[in-house]
Amino acid sequence: MADTVILKDGTPGWAWPLLPTHRESLVKAFDELSPESRRLRFLTPVERLSDAMLDQLVDDVDGVNHIALVLFVETRTEVLPIAIGRIVRYPELADAADLAFTVRDDWQGRGAASELLRLLVQHRPEGVTRVLTEVAMDNPASLAMLRHLGHLRVTDTGAGVLDVEIDLEAATGDPAGEVPQPVASNTRLHPVLAKPERHSLRTRDHVCTWLHQPEVGD
Repeated sequence: MADTVILKDGTPGWAWPLLPTHRESLVKAFDELSPESRRLRFLTPVERLSDAMLDQLVDDVDGVNHIALVLFVETRTEVLPIAIGRIVRYPELADAADLAFTVRDDWQGRGAASELLRLLVQHRPEGVTRVLTEVAMDNPASLAMLRHLGHLRVTDTGAGVLDVEIDLEAATGDPAGEVPQPVASNTRLHPVLAKPERHSLRTRDHVCTWLHQPEVGD
């Protein structure tokens, strides 16, 4: 069942679960992202999608511990998939999940990411009460959106990346308030964020510009 949304500019849309049948579409869609969007999303240059990356993108989606949503919008002439996001429980932390999203370049700044984040948290795995993730230090827009989800704890790893923990059960406070200043730290916010295999996990979220509109009842 799709969730309906209205973007800041009044554009109607809906979010639909990502399906394993979209695997080949993701390979084509990767080329639609600008180099800057790839850098901000993956925190490192990514030239191509390997089979291992695609396994994380599609094959591991189970709708229980790994939930992925594609955001579609309806314009005057067509229906477009403009964003994809997912929330994934950490195997070693039953109450924590990673959160990732990407918005197509020409639809950024219209509220798509905020709507997608809201829905991802709404449909999060049962028992998840906090998010542990990373944000590029020069990507303040992501931090500003994340603060609406709950209380933020932010640490500066010293490598151009901020570790972020979000308490999803805490009051968000004033939406217009400032993002908390990062606390300098010589260690990661949580050991799970330092695991080398997380590099492949950071490649899970891509713009799906070649996905077809889902049929009602699929």
